[in-house]
Amino acid sequence: MHQPITNAEKISKLPWSIGSNALVNVFVQLTFLGSVFILFLNTLGLDKSQIGFLLSLVPYTGLIALFIAPLIARYGYKRTFIHFSILRLMFAALLLLTPWVVAYSGPETTLLFITMVVILFSVTRSVVVTAYYPWVQEYVPRSIQGKYSATNNLFTTLAGFLAVTLAGFVLDLTPGLTGYLALIVIGVLCGAAAVWGVTKVPGGAPVEVGRGVVAAFRDTITALSDKGLLFFLSGVGLITLATVPLTSFVPLFLQEEVGLSSGNVVLVQTGVLLGGLVSTYLWGWTSDRYGSRPIMLSGICLLAALPIFFMLMPRHSPVSLYVALGIAFLQGIADMGWVIGSTRLLFVSIVPPEKRSEYTALYFACVGVFGGTSQLLAGQVVQLSTEVSGNLYVFVADAYTPLFLLSITFAIASVFTLRGVRSDTQVTVEEFAGMFLQGNPLSAMTSLVGYHFARDESRVVAMTERLGETRSPFTVDELLEVLADPRFNVRFEAIISIARTRSDPRLTQALIDVFNGTELALSNMAAWALGRMGDHTAIEALRHGLNSQYHSIQANSARALGRLDDTDIIPLLLERLQHEPDKGLQMAYASALGNLHAREATPQILHLLHDMPNEGARRELTLALARLVGDEGHFIQLYREARADFGTATAQAVSAFKRKIEKVSTSETKVISTLGACADNLARDQLTEGASYLAQLIEVLPADHYDPHSVDILNTCAAQLKASGAARTEYLLLTLHTLEIGWHTKEH
Repeated sequence: MHQPITNAEKISKLPWSIGSNALVNVFVQLTFLGSVFILFLNTLGLDKSQIGFLLSLVPYTGLIALFIAPLIARYGYKRTFIHFSILRLMFAALLLLTPWVVAYSGPETTLLFITMVVILFSVTRSVVVTAYYPWVQEYVPRSIQGKYSATNNLFTTLAGFLAVTLAGFVLDLTPGLTGYLALIVIGVLCGAAAVWGVTKVPGGAPVEVGRGVVAAFRDTITALSDKGLLFFLSGVGLITLATVPLTSFVPLFLQEEVGLSSGNVVLVQTGVLLGGLVSTYLWGWTSDRYGSRPIMLSGICLLAALPIFFMLMPRHSPVSLYVALGIAFLQGIADMGWVIGSTRLLFVSIVPPEKRSEYTALYFACVGVFGGTSQLLAGQVVQLSTEVSGNLYVFVADAYTPLFLLSITFAIASVFTLRGVRSDTQVTVEEFAGMFLQGNPLSAMTSLVGYHFARDESRVVAMTERLGETRSPFTVDELLEVLADPRFNVRFEAIISIARTRSDPRLTQALIDVFNGTELALSNMAAWALGRMGDHTAIEALRHGLNSQYHSIQANSARALGRLDDTDIIPLLLERLQHEPDKGLQMAYASALGNLHAREATPQILHLLHDMPNEGARRELTLALARLVGDEGHFIQLYREARADFGTATAQAVSAFKRKIEKVSTSETKVISTLGACADNLARDQLTEGASYLAQLIEVLPADHYDPHSVDILNTCAAQLKASGAARTEYLLLTLHTLEIGWHTKEH
């Protein structure tokens, strides 16, 4: 009995799968499934409906998946994949006989020959793909499905990019069918190398299936009773009708209507591949983090806009090629979002592992039906629209315009259909799109890359700082990760960075956990960070912190609650401020009460200011009183100017207040003259005399222009200015601030 394959074994063999898929992409791009084949058919002289018919054969043969799934399971997914891949290569090689058929037969025979080759290729391809889906679900661990899809698409897109670039140059340099035949040879050789590589991939062993083809077909059809699968298949069908015709007929549109050469038309496909290349990691990373559905729907929304861009692009212009490349680049981004999102959703959320054969067979068959129908429909639409021409505002109408309009319609319909599919996440497409509008997403992406490559402590600390500075929701998981780093300095920096970034429930909860932890230094920083973040869900935890056995935790909790405007805590802080002997806690409570605009705390804070010997502490207490008066910014501006030139700054403040008094009353001659003398002395740096005049001013100033708490502040300041002059500069600054901001017009 075979031992189950471990995830470690699966992951170690994934490079073989990715390498094989990259070579397969080169094979199909140069043979049947790329713009090369469409231009090849056009060169043979086939019309649009014939091209549409031939292209429809490839997906239509997917219907056989409904019947062959149990046979493939019984034979073995891996063995089926390899054997039929070899047959697929042999049938693709038959295209090399096309020049001989053209030379010795008529157009009808050539069409019949190409049709038979396409049918043989399509049937074997359908068997290969039917075996591939359940096999890949087995050998790719679910936890890294998005990452695998991203990496796989990265390398397959890069390989396709190189193949298409090569094809463009070859077709420009070689006339007729010669270039196409050379490309087919290269494609078949790459396909052979892909078959060898896939033999290294584990899993795919035969499975005992106790039922026949008819029973399997019945079970497969029964899967349609799953509403989630039904919605998903309907959405897939609609987006297939929207996008597959564009992939098939845009090359002809670019050649016939826009005026690009065959080589340039093929080169345009490099734009698609490049767009997919640069976006594949982002789509895969975001799908694993935020779920499949928002990624899938974002890709569809971008796809819906592409036909509009095609209709607006310049025709027969020197810039046409570059515009086409730009649109193709966006198409590559959109395609990759749709492919990664839908594939991950299919394997992670839609397909139950125990029914993977039935579900994937039904999925592939439905994709085939819609794909084939879209090709037939597109060919007929373009053929019937050959006489369409004209202009509508900025749009140029031509044979391809109806096709573009149908594409937009089907894409929009698919969005509404797929919104009903069960999701693996609570994140909506609107929320996901909104993430790109918050903070700096580009800086966030570069910071994430830098963080994941950082190893030494100093580098990790620097990258953690950058993660916070981006203020982007994309960095939340990394910030949570560094908060659990074993290095203290990294965790310390993580708390600071979290405080800098946008508020997020998970970050808030993580900081609360740190705050409630046993590392005192980090708990204190967490309290500060919770106050700075402004998330009110932290209030309850911080209230508990007021009862901590550690004074530092109590102090930082009080300060944080002040920042969070927790007015319910005012009575407790007032009571503690009155009885608390510890100076540090007194400062914290006074600062919090200042932030909370608790005017009833004015007498206690004034008393604390009078007795405080520490100059730095006095500045903080003065600020708390200034906040009780109002307009913190005014006080800070006055304080900064006074640090540079105390006399000039205070004299200007007195003069400004004097002008205010003169505007509202000309009868206050004593007040005005005292203000003038005060300003003159302060301007001459005679601070003691200036302080004396300021004290006299308070005595003659009408008290009914001020609220009671402002009167208390002014009276206390006057007493201190008389007693110590300008020695306690904080009283002088507080007086000037209160005079200016506390003043209000009397009510009559």
